[in-house]
Amino acid sequence: METAFTELVGVRHPIVQTGMGWVAGPRLVSGAANAGALGILASATMTMDQLRSAVREVKARTAPGTPFGVNLRADAGDAAERAQLIVDEGVRVASFALAPSKELIGRLRDAGVVVIPSVGARRHAEKVAAWGADAVIVQGGEGGGHTGDVATSVLLPQVVDAVDIPVVAAGGFSDGRGLVAALAYGAAGIAMGTRFLLTSDSTVPDAVKAAYLKATVKDVTVTTAVDGLPHRMLRTELVDSLERAGRVRALVRAVRHAAGFRKLSGLSWPRMVRDGLAVKHGKDLSWSQVLLAANTPMLLKASMVEGRTDLGVMASGQVAGVIDDLPSCAELVSRVMAEAHQVLEALAAQHSLRTLPPAG
Repeated sequence: METAFTELVGVRHPIVQTGMGWVAGPRLVSGAANAGALGILASATMTMDQLRSAVREVKARTAPGTPFGVNLRADAGDAAERAQLIVDEGVRVASFALAPSKELIGRLRDAGVVVIPSVGARRHAEKVAAWGADAVIVQGGEGGGHTGDVATSVLLPQVVDAVDIPVVAAGGFSDGRGLVAALAYGAAGIAMGTRFLLTSDSTVPDAVKAAYLKATVKDVTVTTAVDGLPHRMLRTELVDSLERAGRVRALVRAVRHAAGFRKLSGLSWPRMVRDGLAVKHGKDLSWSQVLLAANTPMLLKASMVEGRTDLGVMASGQVAGVIDDLPSCAELVSRVMAEAHQVLEALAAQHSLRTLPPAG
């Protein structure tokens, strides 16, 4: 299935595996890439050396020239250095959760890297398109992690009508029917996070996968208690305690997590506070929320790496409530594409029957 997105990036199928922190490592990314989708490494939870090693591992696990991407934090202090790393390593795609600067987009594009920011509003899509982005991933409110409150079915057509670059739809997708729906809205592909997290190629601990599979749609909530921003995740004991905690208890908890993240990342306290304030963006956040914004990766690590479903943050799209199996990436992508073709054929058959002239 060729679309403007597959032609731009060079993948066989119009499917993206999103860059999820602690989840989208070399094994998952290479599994998605080998299946013909665009796999994206999550770099925010990696040091520079770890990122370089991960990029090279993906290359070793895939055929020469297989396209994949790296997700970068545009507001990170070393964003420029990480961008240069992926240029030096010949990575095909740079994706961003927050809009990169016009200068960074230009630098990457000049080096032959395809730049694909993620956006949650039409005006953001218009801005990055004007700055030279090659495509955008637009996430509706159904998506996991930091999210907005506009449904994909409302947001997607707005963005498609507003920009003249390929648009990839995210938020609420898990199967071939969703792909066809996105194409009907004018998208050039779909991006899936939770669906790829719940595959056999994902390194997420079995206990965490079981919690996702057990969840219903109603068990996926949006809370601002973690870092002051709307965050879609599974409801856990941590989420409940943060929502009940006063500012003092929340600050103590945040400092404890921040100390752990500082030790892991090697960042200084001033640097962590600066990163947290970058997320703040003028919002009315408490100091505990600023610290949590800077070290949310530790909360994700507790669940996604250590398997602590009671103490970790489990970012999740609403589709977790309708997923009930753990296919490999190859099986998942093949299934999605087969379902999409079946749906298209069924629609074509229905249309043909309805337009036949009356008998006799």
